[in-house]
Amino acid sequence: MFKIFKNSWALFTGFAVLITAHGFQGNLLQVRSVIEDFSFVTTGIIMSGYYLGYFVGANIIPNLVSKVGHIRVFAAFASMASLSILIHAVFVDPIVWTLARFLTGFSLIGVYIVVESWLNDRATNRNRGGVLSIYMFITFTGLAVGTLLLNFNKPQEYEPFILTSLLFSIALVPILLTKRAAPKFKKIGFMKIKQLYKISPFGTFSMLCTGLIHSAIFGYGAVYATSLNFTIFEISLFLFLITIAGAIFQFPIGNFSDKSDRRIVLIACTFISAFCCVLAIFASGTSLENMYLASSVGMDKIIFLIFTTIYAGFALPMFTLNLAYVNDFIDKERFVAAGAGLQIIFGIGAMGGPFLASIFMSLYGPNGFFIYLAIFHIFIGLFGLYRITKREYEDNPDSTFTPLPRNITPLGIELDPTTAADLSNSDKK
Repeated sequence: MFKIFKNSWALFTGFAVLITAHGFQGNLLQVRSVIEDFSFVTTGIIMSGYYLGYFVGANIIPNLVSKVGHIRVFAAFASMASLSILIHAVFVDPIVWTLARFLTGFSLIGVYIVVESWLNDRATNRNRGGVLSIYMFITFTGLAVGTLLLNFNKPQEYEPFILTSLLFSIALVPILLTKRAAPKFKKIGFMKIKQLYKISPFGTFSMLCTGLIHSAIFGYGAVYATSLNFTIFEISLFLFLITIAGAIFQFPIGNFSDKSDRRIVLIACTFISAFCCVLAIFASGTSLENMYLASSVGMDKIIFLIFTTIYAGFALPMFTLNLAYVNDFIDKERFVAAGAGLQIIFGIGAMGGPFLASIFMSLYGPNGFFIYLAIFHIFIGLFGLYRITKREYEDNPDSTFTPLPRNITPLGIELDPTTAADLSNSDKK
């Protein structure tokens, strides 16, 4: 493991700084939106702009990398991400913020594609599991640390925006100074949505709903916490626990799913998540119209944080569970193509998550956030129960659960040792 990090320390260091900035900026903007008295729906549109940019960039940037190279693309898009956060500080306007969030999403998918392509080039069949583990650890740690940076200064001040921009700029330094030549870019093919649905209706539907759920959690969770009158520290703690729980729970849930019918695990996770949503609602109060926690720290908040942490622990691994479940029905050589197709489906759902969550909060107050999440979890569970009656479970020994960060691209999925990626060239290095 040490040797892997030693050979790629510049790449990992730059990415760690960048993902920390990313974890900070999205939550900063959500809190600031509430402070600026933007409506729930307006904020939802702003935060959905990121996922729209991310989705558009995923379809455009691979061609750009092929034409101009990794280093130029990384430098350009990290600089654009740095610029976009400053736009928010200078122009406090919903339309401008939506466009800036689109630019951020477009830029960051470019960075992810470059980083994961580089990691693929440096990985071999012997160590790519280790490379993926380091990448996952850095991703979740960076996102978690980024949430804690909310305590750096008041969100209504300009200093937090300057800090985010500085972090994006600093992330450029170690990668641009690396001595190793940039790799040749390899494009990834993908399965069409219709084909994926034919292979696994439940996995495809679940991934769509998972996109709607996960984007709401990370793209609107800070708005929800702010609307509950949480302090900045409490908001950062709430988001920190969600991120860490999503990382830790992947391992036991994944191991269990490899030893049983993965559909049952998916259905259990989604129904437990829905139940935790109900518990979170009752922990935060009793009125659907005007529900918030007291401003003082008490047992109610502790119980609420426990319920939401458990919720995240069961809800966030569903992304990787969906990937593994669809892989149960295909041959090993098509794992990456299926993952690429499922990423498109996830992205389609993710574009609507913050916006739909904002509508529910406009209708039902802060509790609309967990009402929205519970509804889509129930949709997944009910459809899963229906599909169990239509199809027998097929055990595929080649398909296993590998913990993955939610922002991973198909190039990152290829790092999974079970994907049978062609790394013969890397083995010779």
